[in-house]
Amino acid sequence: MSSKKYWLIVFFTCASLNLIAQEKYLFEDIKLPVEQRVNDLVSRLTLEEKVRQMLNDAPAVERLGIPSYNWWNECLHGVGRTKYHVTVFPQAIGMAATWDDATLLQVADAIADEGRAIYNDTRRKNDFSQYHGLTYWTPNINIFRDPRWGRGQETYGEDPYLTGTMGKSFVLGLQGNDPHYLKASACAKHYAVHSGPERTRHSFNADVSTYDLWDTYLPAFRELVVGAKVSGVMCAYNAFQGQPCCGNDLLMQSILRDKWGFKGYVTSDCGAIEDFYTHHKTHPDAASAAADAVFHGTDLDCGHDAYMALLKAVKDGVITEKQLDVSLKRLFTIRFRLGLFDPLDKVPYSKIPISELECPEHQELAKRMAQESIVLLKNEDGLLPLNKDRLKKIVVMGPNADNKDALLGNYNGFPSHMLTPLQAIRERVGDKVNVVYIKGPDYVNPESDEVLEQWTAQAEGADLVIFVGGISPQLEGEEMPVSKDGFAGGDRTSITLPAIQTRVMKVLTAKKIPTVLVMMTGSALAIPWEAEFIPSILNAWYGGQYGGEAVADVLFGNYNPSGRLPVTFYEKDTDLPDFSSYDMDGRTYRYFKGKALYPFGYGLSYTDFGYSALQLPKTCKVTDKEIRIEVTITNKGKVTGDEVAQLYISHLNQNVLVPITSLKGFQRIHLNEGESRRISFLLSAEDLACVDENGNLVMIPGDISIYVGGSAPVVTSAAPLGGLKKVMTMIGQKRDLHF
Repeated sequence: MSSKKYWLIVFFTCASLNLIAQEKYLFEDIKLPVEQRVNDLVSRLTLEEKVRQMLNDAPAVERLGIPSYNWWNECLHGVGRTKYHVTVFPQAIGMAATWDDATLLQVADAIADEGRAIYNDTRRKNDFSQYHGLTYWTPNINIFRDPRWGRGQETYGEDPYLTGTMGKSFVLGLQGNDPHYLKASACAKHYAVHSGPERTRHSFNADVSTYDLWDTYLPAFRELVVGAKVSGVMCAYNAFQGQPCCGNDLLMQSILRDKWGFKGYVTSDCGAIEDFYTHHKTHPDAASAAADAVFHGTDLDCGHDAYMALLKAVKDGVITEKQLDVSLKRLFTIRFRLGLFDPLDKVPYSKIPISELECPEHQELAKRMAQESIVLLKNEDGLLPLNKDRLKKIVVMGPNADNKDALLGNYNGFPSHMLTPLQAIRERVGDKVNVVYIKGPDYVNPESDEVLEQWTAQAEGADLVIFVGGISPQLEGEEMPVSKDGFAGGDRTSITLPAIQTRVMKVLTAKKIPTVLVMMTGSALAIPWEAEFIPSILNAWYGGQYGGEAVADVLFGNYNPSGRLPVTFYEKDTDLPDFSSYDMDGRTYRYFKGKALYPFGYGLSYTDFGYSALQLPKTCKVTDKEIRIEVTITNKGKVTGDEVAQLYISHLNQNVLVPITSLKGFQRIHLNEGESRRISFLLSAEDLACVDENGNLVMIPGDISIYVGGSAPVVTSAAPLGGLKKVMTMIGQKRDLHF
């Protein structure tokens, strides 16, 4: 062979290899549009590679340089289940009790920073294991329709407006505001009509009216999909109107993709596709179930067995490979938007360092949210705040007094430092006050009168008992193997505070020992005896790493309580409809016709706020784009504090189904003692519309009552300072608007 021929062969070989290399890595060209890059990548996958990329634990495709990726990551109230120490904020229901959507956005932004820091660190170590990715399966925006649901702690409460507003803030904070890249990917779950019971969640069929669907169960999802542009949605385990949610014509196709125009990805809940053929019995096998789920737009299977059957479904002609490509393109679009295929120097979030974990700014946010979340339910005779200079002996008692697990809730991460209420109280009072710890009762286990006497005898001579009770994330949560009095399978069979705790407080009261009740819970507790006889009651939820310190801050006046209930606190079990019914009649403040023990939106302060000069138009028209409502709020007390002003509307004298009243706006404001401020709300025509029997928003002529005040304007059993008096909660002003 001549040298000329040799060099020609070398030249053409190198040129060919260069062309192949250029073609091979076309999807890595950051100058190309994301859609073109995604199309190129998907076109290069084999059928088996495609199917495996539709599993939550997507393996690497080494020949294309695609690393493995696990879609399943958690950040409900801080990056969850990771091996790193992270900032842990209050449980979601506690953050809802802040009614502080602006700070929640900052919280979500901080969580995204910590998530990116973890991802950046693990990526450098080639660690692509679970809980280190950037696709977070949160927030949970199911409506907390019944306090017995153990997972209600993961939600933002019972109201569609509050849930949608808080959820939107979380999504915007988590996903960031970069025009090209997602900081992290949020996921609205569980779509839809899903809120227990846990024991039947894999098989029950939610058959609700069209009215309830559009009036209660869908508004928050619409707000996140249309308003916040959430990048992911998780479809639920249960069926809806006879079809599994992940393969539902109405939910997945007509509403989510067509009506709302959702362009992101949908993941199944974990094992939900297997439920098609193992529990719902709507499909004969895995292949038919998987194909149907993909037809309906479920792009990712949190699981393995069901979607691996897509190989058979394609070979048998049940579904085409081209139809799989639709889902694959959605999935890879998310990964491209996260910058996972781009050079690190091109992705702004790739520079977030590991030092962001538990940084001072995030710690301050966690503390603020914990403080704001605490709801003062009762404060008779101004027992709180406590003056430590007047105390010699405090007894701290109860199952949650020294229990860190109760602070963390579920779906949680782990901080490097936190104080229990007992530890925080001791830190606040120092050596000047004798703090005696008596563990006392377990959550539910009954004890003899002799044991109760032994516990309470140790409290004699104390200036005060702080009883830190309630329930626990070890008793309520997701599909749990729990079977105790009042609890079953993660849910509750009774909303009553466990009897043993009430028995202890009855003995303390009989001994005339002043007692403060601090409750930790993920849901509403029925406490009619305590509301009557315990002078001061705090609801502290599962407060995160600063939950114990926030309790101490409120008890000793370092923070003026400002939390508001995101759920109704009912008086007794018989106030509730059947748990398995999804009919909203008789549920939540919007449709409950009884007397609440503590109503939705309720919460006291160490100061008093007054409302005056409510101003609104006398009439409005369909053509009005917005209606301005103004009111003056005054701090009439002697303590600086926050007030949560809430606006509700009620349609009067209507012969169609409408809520008793509905939240349509809220503002958290800070007022110094004696300070007044005039605030305004803007209501749109949509805010004043009603849902008709076909699920459409319609304007109905008539009178609309506008109320602005400190809680929902509903009948309650507890007067503002406690006691079982039947009063209307009207700490605000009310006017009528003619439409």
